[in-house]
Formats: sequence, structure tokens, C-alpha cells
Amino acid sequence: MKIFYAVQATGNGHISRSMELLPYLQQYGEVDIFLSGDNSNLKLDAPITYRSKGLSLYYTCNGALDYWRIAKAINPVALKKEIRELPVEKYDLVINDYDYITASACAAKKIPSVNFGHQASFQSMKVPRPSQRSKTGEWLLKRYAKADRYIGLHFKNYDDFIITPVIKKEIREAIPTNGGYITVYLPSYCEPELIKIFAPFKEHQFQIFSRQSRQDRTIGNITFKPVDKNLFNHSLIHCGAIITGGGFETPSEAIHLGKKVMAIPIRGQYEQCCNAAALKDMGVMTLDKINGDFASDFEKWVNDYQPLQIDYSKSIPQSMEKLFA
Repeated sequence: MKIFYAVQATGNGHISRSMELLPYLQQYGEVDIFLSGDNSNLKLDAPITYRSKGLSLYYTCNGALDYWRIAKAINPVALKKEIRELPVEKYDLVINDYDYITASACAAKKIPSVNFGHQASFQSMKVPRPSQRSKTGEWLLKRYAKADRYIGLHFKNYDDFIITPVIKKEIREAIPTNGGYITVYLPSYCEPELIKIFAPFKEHQFQIFSRQSRQDRTIGNITFKPVDKNLFNHSLIHCGAIITGGGFETPSEAIHLGKKVMAIPIRGQYEQCCNAAALKDMGVMTLDKINGDFASDFEKWVNDYQPLQIDYSKSIPQSMEKLFA
């Protein structure tokens, strides 16, 4: 069997998941990877057959989407060419983890595909949404990467085609400890903003993963670290708690490890707002944004919230069972 696996490279979660699933997919046949997007800090540790800048999200330094940079990076002529030339017709199975180019190529050439990943779960209205729904956000989640079949991933089995998160081996097999520090991963903030936010909490130590850092650097109670898979895994496994965005993979891994989580979705990114709504329903502290009330929010989180623990270790075999049913 020849398998085409399209991986979205905006953010790190899609790449992290693909690296975990690839060895299992290779048991079923030869896998060619299409990496689409250019805004990830992680490298895909596998041969890449096809590569595209695709459509990517970019961020400001204060927790929001950078709409101007997103729009400026779109090249409609190049996109049409890539859609036309992507050889999806050569494969027995096309797996698409939320890539527009692959979905459009399959639609144009009438090739069946499977949308497999977190975004696929939003085909179900049983998945939590924020109180204020976005028509544009809903449209993008449901139609950006259309497919013939959907296999969704989410924090809970909200529907019959949704399974729980794929957790990487390093996290599944880890023995978590509490090293007395708080891990921070807020990729839509820059270092000067992060210093202003966390330096005042002098009684707490923070390990902050920054897209601007190339090596460890300590300023007072803050240690900045580069975004690196092994460094981040170690920090997460041994932290006392984590403050992160409203993504999917990092909160999932933290919950699997039984770590206390605070989630702050990137402003303007509707999927993250939906994730925050789901996490809030599960008892996780979520904030719409960091503002003048953050000091009291932080103290409430530290003192009043308890960690949540859910075993997600059986998700990979369930994924393979649904993909190759």
C-alpha cells in the first residue's frame, strides 16, 4: 500500500503527532510525507517527499494572530500550481492532517481522502464551542480541509468518530515528578512581553520556551529555553504546572501526566477558543487573555485549582483501527 500523509506545519502539534504515528503507518505500507506550512519550531525527523510553504499562521508579540503577515504570505498563483501538481492520484490512501493544498488536490482529482487530526473533530457539533461562536471560524474548521472521511482527536470521545489524543512515547512512558518550577509555552508572545508578565511573581520559577531563544538564558526567576522537543519533554515531565496556549497537543500531554494547566488561547484563533471551552468544562483554568487581572488570576490558579489526570495511552491503536478499518 502507498500512503500519502499530509502534515500541517503551522505550529508544532501536527509535526509532533506525525512523528509518533509514522512508524505505525509504515507497518501498513510505504509512506510519503507532504509537509505544508513554514511556521513550526520542530523538525520532522523523517524523509519529506513533498514540501510547501502552504498556508501558515503568524503571531504578534502580545498574544494575537498577525493578520497582515498571514495575508502577505499567501501566493494564489503558487497555490494553484501546487494543487494541480500534487500527485495524490498515485496513492492508495491519502491521510490529511488539516492541509488545504492536499484537500483541494483530492477534490480536483476526485481522490478519496481521510481528514485525520484534531480539526476533524469539529465536524461534530457535540464538540464544545465558546459562548460566542464565529461563523468564519466554524466555516474554516469544517471546510478548510474537506475530506470523504473524518477521524477526529479531542480531549474526550465527544462523538463516535472522535478518539482521544495521540500522546508521544516519551510522555506515555515518563514518570512525572514535581521540580518546583512552572513551564510556560505561549508562542504568540515575545520575550519582552513574557518578562513583564512573569518577572513580578518572584516566589515562582519559570521555564519559558521561546521561539526567539537559541540557548538557555536566565533573567531573575525566568529561564528562557529554545523550542526543542527533548528540552520541552523534560520540562513538562518534571514541572509543577504549565501555562500554555489553547492548542491541543500540549494540554493533552499535560493532562496525561497529571499536571496542572492554565490555557490562554491565541486571540483570533477560533479553534483555540473552542479548545479552551472544552478544557474549562473539564475543570481546567482558562483565560481569554492576559490583562491587568492576571496577578489575581495566577494566584487563584496556584491556590485553588487542582490538576486533572486522564490516561490517553490507548489512542494510537484506536487510531490505526479506524484508519485501516
